[in-house]
Amino acid sequence: MPTNLSVNLNAVAFLRNRRDLPWPSVVGIGRTCLDAGAAGLTVHPRPDERHIRRTDVFELKELLAEPAYQDREFNIEGYPDERFLALCEEAKPDQVTLVPDDPSQSTSDHGWEIDEHADMLTEVCTRIHGFGARVSLFIDPDPFQADPAERVGADRVELYTGPYGHTFEPAAKAEELAKLKAASLAAERVGLEINAGHDLTIDNLPPLVEASPMIAEVSIGHALTADALSHGYAQAVRLYREACGQTV
Repeated sequence: MPTNLSVNLNAVAFLRNRRDLPWPSVVGIGRTCLDAGAAGLTVHPRPDERHIRRTDVFELKELLAEPAYQDREFNIEGYPDERFLALCEEAKPDQVTLVPDDPSQSTSDHGWEIDEHADMLTEVCTRIHGFGARVSLFIDPDPFQADPAERVGADRVELYTGPYGHTFEPAAKAEELAKLKAASLAAERVGLEINAGHDLTIDNLPPLVEASPMIAEVSIGHALTADALSHGYAQAVRLYREACGQTV
């Protein structure tokens, strides 16, 4: 099966928040992405609402409830503090992606050391399953995180692809790709599905999905938004779907 594309809308919200104006519309761009074939939408609301706002979460939930989009998914990312978990309980997304970053970080830049947080993550996974959502844990491309992820109750892992995306020297890039493949195989062996995200582009996506065709979903925001400045959002989504191996 081709890898699905979930479009992260944080960059759209960040641009909107530069002015006290309602555009660009997060919901409007989300609709454009879905109409172009995106399998879902991703948001990472932070406590200071510097990009995605609480109101965006529920407006996007309403969008995805429309009949045309009921086969698409809503993914909410964040650190599992009480504020975040309460938001997810109310919004009831299809997937909750748990990240270990501090709320003040500009973006996620490392994965969980799951054994160090096993009791908390087990409790959180149980709570999220209680309102019917899938749980994905954000991890570094480390095969040894697969067993702990399965033990705490995760359904998926999201592999942090930042080091792969930041590397342009061929030998180093091949090394990072090999790490991602090994981590994907380890997760697959224990029955976990695999997501991936961070600094994925039209150019580096095809080698990734060729090396790890078991990746179910990639979540992409920054590069897709940058390409949308040249191509428009609809065409950018189509280009990224092609890079994922989909027929457009």
